[in-house]
Amino acid sequence: MSKVLFLSIPAHGHVNPTLGLVNELVKQGEDITYFCSQDFKEKIEKTGAEFKAYETKANILERNHNMPNSMDISKLFDHINEMLKSSDEIIESILNQIKDEKFDYIMYAAMFPFGNIIAQILKIPSISSFAVFATPKELMAQNKQLMNEDLIKKHPVIDTYKKVSKQLKETYNVEIPESMIELFFNKGDINIAYTSKYFVAHTEYYDGSFKFIGPPIYDRKEDLNFPFEKLDGKKVVYISLGTVFNNTSDKLYNIFFKTFANSDAVVVMAAYNVDLSKFDIPENFIVRNYVPQSEILKYTDVAITHAGMNSTSDLLYNNVPFVAIPIGADQPYMAGRASELGAAISLDKDTITSDILKSSVKSVLNNPAYLENIKKISNSFKQSGGYKEAVKEIFKLKREKGILV
Repeated sequence: MSKVLFLSIPAHGHVNPTLGLVNELVKQGEDITYFCSQDFKEKIEKTGAEFKAYETKANILERNHNMPNSMDISKLFDHINEMLKSSDEIIESILNQIKDEKFDYIMYAAMFPFGNIIAQILKIPSISSFAVFATPKELMAQNKQLMNEDLIKKHPVIDTYKKVSKQLKETYNVEIPESMIELFFNKGDINIAYTSKYFVAHTEYYDGSFKFIGPPIYDRKEDLNFPFEKLDGKKVVYISLGTVFNNTSDKLYNIFFKTFANSDAVVVMAAYNVDLSKFDIPENFIVRNYVPQSEILKYTDVAITHAGMNSTSDLLYNNVPFVAIPIGADQPYMAGRASELGAAISLDKDTITSDILKSSVKSVLNNPAYLENIKKISNSFKQSGGYKEAVKEIFKLKREKGILV
């Protein structure tokens, strides 16, 4: 048995993929201490891991996990600047909470900015969890504002990063990435990627340290309080814009209601913390703040998604035709890749209309090529080995590093 430290950013899209892996490691006898925010305490404890909450200014991570996102680029840099200024307190807080424990290796979400730094401080092997498949270069290309050199040079975040890098190097004798964006793409000795080699674009970025295990399929023991009887024998449309960018535009919800109001389908729509009181919701819609997605997909004929990593992988794995409306972060990459492989139609959120959406849904449902290409991706997922393959790679690393298995 090994003692394992796990550090994650407090975001569903980054925590959820790790839950099955943590549970599988616990089953193999690993003793895992998992840091996150209180919102995820119950989920994490269900895996068998010990939960610890970030303290003091470490909570600032909750406001900085979308990198990059749809906010004004200057405000994004303001948030990163604020986080960097608190870096010493964040690191000290974590180290203080674990000062009486000795860990054999560390695992962290790739977007946890101080994961590799803490691995260096503790001098233990590291495993990074990659829930974002777009490379830094691809994300920069998709977010043109990040290429605004004048804005970047003038923003105080650059000086802050230089000062923090110098301070951390002097205090802990650690190596800091030259590029600030690399703080949000922390690699480890091995890197677990929740997809297949077939799905990601082949770039030099994915070196031999990356282990592709397929999507994070795991029974999260979700609350199944849902009227499934209303879906039996019906055509089912599932709509979800995720939990991060789902509240950015009333336009999309208006289009959804208009498109399917008079259809013969039952429309299940997840609207996490979205105020829909201004809309007249059609009778054939079942709208919930949260729905058990994995169970809903068993009934779903076609889906409309924001193309987040978890949702896209779920749809492809379960052979569900879908239309993507990417909004921010890595969603354009996920939607674009599914489209390139002929598995989905990706629509522009700014130019979409009800007619365009209706036509696209009809196409992915009626053109068999989409389902054929979805099945190719799904098969590549299933051949990747899942969480058991990840555990195999982790235990191989343990042996290589002289950690008792």
